Amino acid sequence: MTGFVVVLAAIAVTVAVGLLHRKLNGRVRQKGQPVEVALPAPVRTALDAAPDAGAPVTLLQFSTTFCAPCRHARVLLADLAGRTEGLRHVDFDLTAHPEVAEQLRVLRTPTTLALAPDGRELLRVSGLPKRDALVTALRPHLP
Repeated sequence: MTGFVVVLAAIAVTVAVGLLHRKLNGRVRQKGQPVEVALPAPVRTALDAAPDAGAPVTLLQFSTTFCAPCRHARVLLADLAGRTEGLRHVDFDLTAHPEVAEQLRVLRTPTTLALAPDGRELLRVSGLPKRDALVTALRPHLP
């Protein structure tokens, strides 16, 4: 009987953790006041080299080489930027620059920052973004 209770408890904990992960993954975290972000030199170089430098909002995606959700995020964000005026998407690979992850507090990939032209962080998404929530959060910052 004790083994049965242990198995039920393990199943309950597993389901609870899975539901919590599902709820938090891709959640858009708005900044109360947009915060100035000190972007490391490799990130600034990637932003300067990307097209549409004057866009009101830049979606800066941090990814790694072997991250499967990063590929899905890249497709979603590039499509969103292509369809939305005033929005651009820049993908930054952390594989060669792990120090950037530490400096910007990127704990998982993909992580996406929405940046204003002056470098302020408008919002942050950890995990695969949810398109509708992201569009809603970006709407006030777009023309």
